[in-house]
Amino acid sequence: MAALRAALFYLGMTLSLIAVTPLFPLVLPLPFPARFRVLSTWARFNLWWLRVTCGVHWQVEGLDNLPRAGGAVVLAKHQSTWETLGLQRILPPHTWVLKRELLRIPLFGWGLAVLRAIAIDRKAGRRALQQVVEQGNERLEAGIWVVVFPEGTRTAPGSRQEYNVGGAMLATKTGFPVVPIAHNAGEFWPKQGWRKRPGTITVVIGPVIPAAGRKAGEVNAEAEAWIESKSSEISGL
Repeated sequence: MAALRAALFYLGMTLSLIAVTPLFPLVLPLPFPARFRVLSTWARFNLWWLRVTCGVHWQVEGLDNLPRAGGAVVLAKHQSTWETLGLQRILPPHTWVLKRELLRIPLFGWGLAVLRAIAIDRKAGRRALQQVVEQGNERLEAGIWVVVFPEGTRTAPGSRQEYNVGGAMLATKTGFPVVPIAHNAGEFWPKQGWRKRPGTITVVIGPVIPAAGRKAGEVNAEAEAWIESKSSEISGL
């Protein structure tokens, strides 16, 4: 039954992506917030469809910690595909820093391009960091939040990867604050395998971390400490 439910979910996910694809060129003339609202209907549908087919719900704590005005750099735990969908329901209009290979995925990659994702070559080192700062600053100045998964790859609950400094550097170079986010989505939508586990994902938004006038390494370490501690707490580890 779990396999059948997962198969139904992925079928709906694929068909809904095909259905929304014709909107990509149509939304290009729209201001980014309107473009984001239109295309994020795909995420909203799939969160609903995930609940219907696989029994995966979600809840959010700490919404009051989100800045009321201005932009922000979001540093989020990366355990699953779920957070790329769920954060679209939680955060203001935003884009992502991601590996450029994702733009080559048919349909899905086109949508990322329309939403002005910052696609980097992760092997480019300093050039990739410069790209994150330059393009990230342009997005932030335009009122678009920037979401960074500092681990760079999905990591199973209870595990951790080294936090890349790019997101923190973007914040310190531009003066925009950091919003740390922890969750346990990997317990219900795991990195490996395609079956889903019924239950409720918990997302916790942490207190804003000021970045102006600070060193990137210091901000990165503060965000990492909070995210890892809170993620372990959520998972009962």
